[in-house]
Amino acid sequence: EINENIRGNSIFAVQSTSNPANDNLMELLICIDALRRSSAKNITAVIPYFGYARQDRKVVPRTAISAKLVSNLITNAGANRILSVDLHAGQIQGFFDIPVDNLFATPIFARHIKKKLSINNLICVSPDVGGVERTRALSRKINAGIAIIDKRRPAPGKSEVMNIIGEVKNKTCVIVDDIIDSGGTIVNAAQAIINKGAKDVYVYITHAVLSGSAVERIEKSKIKKLITTDTIDNSKKIRMSKKIEIISIAPMISEAMKRIANSTSVSSLFK
Repeated sequence: EINENIRGNSIFAVQSTSNPANDNLMELLICIDALRRSSAKNITAVIPYFGYARQDRKVVPRTAISAKLVSNLITNAGANRILSVDLHAGQIQGFFDIPVDNLFATPIFARHIKKKLSINNLICVSPDVGGVERTRALSRKINAGIAIIDKRRPAPGKSEVMNIIGEVKNKTCVIVDDIIDSGGTIVNAAQAIINKGAKDVYVYITHAVLSGSAVERIEKSKIKKLITTDTIDNSKKIRMSKKIEIISIAPMISEAMKRIANSTSVSSLFK
C-alpha cells in the first residue's frame, strides 16, 4: 500500500534482487504494481544488483533463461525504465523493451586506486576472457597495463586457472570483476598470480554475493585487500573481516536518478 498521493509523480523504486532473491524480486514487482495502480506518471526500477543476470543464455539444453524471464516480469509489472549497476552481460539491456541505464563502478574503483595504491608498478588483471573489456576500461583510467587469466570451469561453481597471459612478476596486481560469489575464481586467480611472482594482489568487485564460506576463503587467501561496493548489503557477513573494504555507490546512483528526473544525460557521468 502506498501511504500518500503519488498521482502524476515520477517514482524511483529502489531494490537489489540479492539474497533472498525471490523475496526481494516479488517485493519489487508488487511495489511497482501498486505504484502503477496509484497513477504514478512513470516508474523507474533502480536495481543496483540484478540477481538473475548470470543465467542469460542456454549453456546446456532444457534450461531457463532467467534473466529474460525476470526482465519480462519487471516490464509487465509496470516499470517504465531500469537503472542498474554493472550488469553481468551488456546484452541484458536488450532483454528489456524499456530504456535501461547501466552504470559502471569503474570510475569509483579508479579514484580509490589513485588514492590508496602506488600507480607506478601496477597492472590490471582480468579473471577470465569475458572480463577483458571491464579490465581495459579500468586500465585506461589509471594508465596501467593488463593481463588476462585463462580459466576453465570443470563443474558449476568451480574454476581452474590454466594460463596467465601477460607479465605480472614483481608487480602490484589489481583484479577487477563484476561479481564474487563463492570466491573460488578470485582466490585461485590470486594464488596463480602470486605463484608467477606478483608482489601484491588487490581485488575490486562491484557485487559481493559472498555465498557459503566465501568470506572465510578470502581471509585465508593471498589477496591483500578486497574492495567492493554496497550494491548488496553484506554488513553482517563481513563485520569481522580485515581484508574486505566497502565503498559506497550511493552518490553515483543518486546523481543518475537526478539526471533521469531532469531528463539530462546519464552517459556523461562516465566521460
